[in-house]
Amino acid sequence: MRHPHGEKDAAETPHSDVWHGRATNRVQWLLALGGAGCMALGIELAVDSAWTSGIVPLVMSVIGCIAGGLLVLFGTLAFVHVAVKVDKECLEVRCGHIGLPRRRIPLSHIIGADFLPRVTPRHWGGWGYRWRPEKGTAVVVRRGEGLVLRLGDGHSFTITVDNAEAAVRVIRARLASTTSPTSTNRRTAL
Repeated sequence: MRHPHGEKDAAETPHSDVWHGRATNRVQWLLALGGAGCMALGIELAVDSAWTSGIVPLVMSVIGCIAGGLLVLFGTLAFVHVAVKVDKECLEVRCGHIGLPRRRIPLSHIIGADFLPRVTPRHWGGWGYRWRPEKGTAVVVRRGEGLVLRLGDGHSFTITVDNAEAAVRVIRARLASTTSPTSTNRRTAL
């Protein structure tokens, strides 16, 4: 099976039309365990409570532990991994096991793609779906290589993904192939 890296006949093979990439962060599982522990504490408080200070503090503790645990659990599980798909029409980013949050960017909105050898959560303010006014938007699930999309509206979108150099080559080839028929038509019209 060949991957589309700009070969002339890459579009002829059915599997070469789509590039898939993925990045995983196993550290997020530790944070998810912390969230599950917080939920377990809330359930334990609800089931086996011997609080003599009243029902209101008990209810607040139970709700706080369960709500905090759910927030941490689902917030971290959403960014355990990211999956990137580039096809002939768009780039799609799906996060976590249920694919949310998800972003779909048509290739017609992308004006360029660049490889970044080192993307760190520290530079973006943590893991997850991030926005920084001076940098743009990012999906950061781990430290390492990533790709930066330059969008037609002047914004940028950064994604941490394994084999980001291949993704950049595929996107650049797709962008070149969408602009080359226009330039060819202009030449034949002259």
